Amino acid sequence: MVTKNNILITAGSTWVPIDKVRVISNIASGKTGFILANKFKEFGARVTLLLGPGDFCGSRISGVKIISFKYFSELDRLLRNELKKRIYAAVIHTAAVADYRPKKIIRNKISSRLANWKISLVSTKKLVNNLKDYDPGLIAVGFKFEPDAGKKKLVEKSKRLLKQANLDIVVANSNKNKTYQAYILDTSEKYGPFFTKSAMAVYLSKIVKDRLLKIKVKS
Repeated sequence: MVTKNNILITAGSTWVPIDKVRVISNIASGKTGFILANKFKEFGARVTLLLGPGDFCGSRISGVKIISFKYFSELDRLLRNELKKRIYAAVIHTAAVADYRPKKIIRNKISSRLANWKISLVSTKKLVNNLKDYDPGLIAVGFKFEPDAGKKKLVEKSKRLLKQANLDIVVANSNKNKTYQAYILDTSEKYGPFFTKSAMAVYLSKIVKDRLLKIKVKS
């Protein structure tokens, strides 16, 4: 049974293996997910954090349930298993999910003596597109990171994601000129800009909390 205080958050980077000992990854730290987990905990939410490798890997937040993962396949399975429970009121998908994986799975270690190694990559499925598969009433929040995008491009791409993935909210963020900038978009409004992750997290958690309160009043 859905409890209005249950929040599911994903965070950190996501690995895909290229052989038995090597992986493709990204530079996501998991910091945004940790900040959001703290903010929602302060609001009295029961938070489950699916945490991938990153600068915060191995850290803990008092009162937050952390489930660690490393690989895309693990995140895919964990996310489905948690959402199938239908106990969450909102899911906030901040994890930097791997966009590509090797076409061919190599079970052993490739020799380091090779002068060249060509790897053919294929796209992974978009986990953000399936957040509402098990509960259409779930408040679903996605993130769109475009490191060098200006405001116009950032907002345009986020609006497309909002519609394509059937999300309620998208956080559009960039690191242009090494400066964090984020906007929060829903189907009718745009909020921001926010120039720190903490400022964005405070506002996002307030928006989600207000939506949950409205649902509670109606039910």
